[in-house]
Amino acid sequence: MSALGSASAQSSVSATTAVVILAAGKGVRMRSARPKVLHAVGGRPMLDRVLELAARHAGASAPRLVVVGAQRDEVEAHLARSDPRAIPAVQEPQRGTGDAVRCALAALGETPAERILVLSGDVPLLAPGTLLALEAAFGRHGCAVAFLTAIADEPGAYGRVVRNEHGAVTRIVEARDASAAELLVRETNAGVYLFDRAFLSEALPRLGTANAQGEWYLTDVIGLAVDAGRPVEGVLTRDATEILGANSRADLARIESALQTRLAAAAMAEGVTLVRPETVTLEDGVTFEPDAVLEPFVSLAGATHVSAGARIGQGSILRDTKVGPGVTVKPYTVAEGATIGAGSIVGPFARLREGTELEEGVHVGNFVETKKARLARGAKANHLTYLGDCSVGERTNV
Repeated sequence: MSALGSASAQSSVSATTAVVILAAGKGVRMRSARPKVLHAVGGRPMLDRVLELAARHAGASAPRLVVVGAQRDEVEAHLARSDPRAIPAVQEPQRGTGDAVRCALAALGETPAERILVLSGDVPLLAPGTLLALEAAFGRHGCAVAFLTAIADEPGAYGRVVRNEHGAVTRIVEARDASAAELLVRETNAGVYLFDRAFLSEALPRLGTANAQGEWYLTDVIGLAVDAGRPVEGVLTRDATEILGANSRADLARIESALQTRLAAAAMAEGVTLVRPETVTLEDGVTFEPDAVLEPFVSLAGATHVSAGARIGQGSILRDTKVGPGVTVKPYTVAEGATIGAGSIVGPFARLREGTELEEGVHVGNFVETKKARLARGAKANHLTYLGDCSVGERTNV
């Protein structure tokens, strides 16, 4: 069994890796009109996170094939906006993960690629270092396939990784097809694979449907590789939250919680004080400078930037807002698309709408609303005021 940690992963990515992203599922348990992979975590659709990881890992010019099926029109329309280089591969009907990858290889055609990296569009938290380590294991052992595994306290519906007495992988068995003894196995399949393309192309036509779901399982390729005497490597991820998948709203909440824990830790590592980090909500694009302070229940989204020494008060919500050095944002302030100059004081219960520009030392108090308003240095509007589409001069008191 190989083990990995992102800090120690070292590998050079093959220049001929194509990425297949599985995104054809119906997501029935989500009980939603929205395609499952377009549900957001950290303010971004899960599929976008996976596409970004694919481009970062394999290179922006590497082929990225997204297998679409259920609600394909919506997913394809989203792809056209978010990643025009991605190639939709239609799977209709949906007959299992093996069939999905077969559809992707057909769409890839003769495009050169020696390796096929398979990701899931509903597994958005994989770290780049984890994929580098997967590549390293693949190359080190000359694998037909390397895949990620995780140890789960409650494996549930995840496939089980079956190993022999020497610790070598023999197969993956899906939970519905597992024996009572196999269901006790805690090492689970993460659904992330790196294949030798030539072997994968040979193996896919040999898959059968003699299983509980009557589908072509991609996991059966592992058993075929073992039978052929080809090296197979199961690479253990030490952080199981990376491979969390979303099949229900409860799963989505678990992924969001894991992401928020990660983002809060990153902010604190940059020198930011989070008074109660478990209550703060952040998005990826938010940036900080050291000695910023976030009080409980703050929500920061979009391209918000919080400068050194600024304090964001309890319950405040900021989106796409630039907060200058030494600013005090008092509790329950809402700002969107605003700029708050150094040393300014805003709130409590203020609302800064898009286009608001506060210069240095401005005071905007309780129940004040601004829209496309520019308040010059030292201007004050301390309570019960609406300022829209206007300019307010220096040291003016409204």
